[in-house]
Amino acid sequence: MRRAPALSFLLATVFIDMLGLGLIVPIVPALMGAVTHDPAHAALWAGPIDSSYGILQFLTAPLLGRLADRYGRRPVLLASLGFLGVDYLAHALSPTVLSLMLFHGLAGAFAGTGTVVNAYVADVTPPSGRARAYGLIGAVFGLGFVAGPALGGLLGAVDIRLPFVVAALLAFTNVAYGLLILPESRPGDGVTPLTLTSPFGALSAVLRRPVLGRLATARFCSDIARNVQQALWTFLVTFQLGWGTARTGLVMAAGALAGALFSARAIGPVVRVLGDKRAAVLGAALSTVTFAEIAFASSAIHIYVLQGVGVLAGIGGASAQSWISRVTGAAEQGTVQGALTSGSALAEAVIPAVASALFAWSLPRGFPGLPFLAAGVFAAAGAIVLALTRPPVDAGPLSVEARSS
Repeated sequence: MRRAPALSFLLATVFIDMLGLGLIVPIVPALMGAVTHDPAHAALWAGPIDSSYGILQFLTAPLLGRLADRYGRRPVLLASLGFLGVDYLAHALSPTVLSLMLFHGLAGAFAGTGTVVNAYVADVTPPSGRARAYGLIGAVFGLGFVAGPALGGLLGAVDIRLPFVVAALLAFTNVAYGLLILPESRPGDGVTPLTLTSPFGALSAVLRRPVLGRLATARFCSDIARNVQQALWTFLVTFQLGWGTARTGLVMAAGALAGALFSARAIGPVVRVLGDKRAAVLGAALSTVTFAEIAFASSAIHIYVLQGVGVLAGIGGASAQSWISRVTGAAEQGTVQGALTSGSALAEAVIPAVASALFAWSLPRGFPGLPFLAAGVFAAAGAIVLALTRPPVDAGPLSVEARSS
């Protein structure tokens, strides 16, 4: 009886996270301009401020995962949400770029929401239902990003700092709701070591495990491809197809809404029929087709079709996450998810800069889709790794290797 409100809270958490992010995305350039009083300096500082979040998340995610295993999921999740609210409030009040960087970096250091949500779902959901649960997480993720930019633009027209105030209030409200409603999914074991190990060491410990290591490798390939798309899709349709901001925004919103509906309604039934492995391989293969074809897209119709294929490819993320949870012992879900979050944060910190440089190099040479072709190569590599990995079986007690890592 305790699981229903827990899953509802997790869905609300992810939605508010994405709604808050969406609220501020349209306002960041104006805010940076107001703080620096110089458009050039605004663009110059925006990158390092964003990177401060990703770099510190990369460094601390393994420790947050271990904290969730040692002391339970609830305190780590609520602390992460609280620091997210502090970060939004700092954006609303900070007068300098250095203070923005400080608070944004601190929010990254405590950014354990994704780690804990994935571990919590594994705690409260039977293996056969995890793909559906992760699909629901993906659905509210998309819905939050559909609603956020539109609301943020409206609030920003009133005052450029107002969206940050609203985002902070949403985060703090979610903390209060969690304090009252959220049950602990798994009491801490009290023995998981809390040493601040290198994130590379945490990733290495995961990669050394035969099945989990392959799944982590495939996920990292997917993270690389995903970050290329997030960084460059709008640039590609702008420079390759001549789209304006209105059309770009509408197509993005439509794609996100379609993805949310597919994740909520279809992923669970499809994975029940195919199983985690076949669904994950299918999703990775569809992602490969999407990225490779985007590289050569020459018309709006081509983009629309690929948006549809990309929606179907969403089955891969949920089924792969379900697979990972099934080969991970109950006592190490947080530790493993923390290591995987570090890998994702590393991709988010590095790939946008590399992909943007490749785009800038390829654009005057007449092939701006080159970064997407490279993303397709990584997606294909992930599909091959998944295809060569043993099908999932439920994990037993925490292994000696996992304890020692």
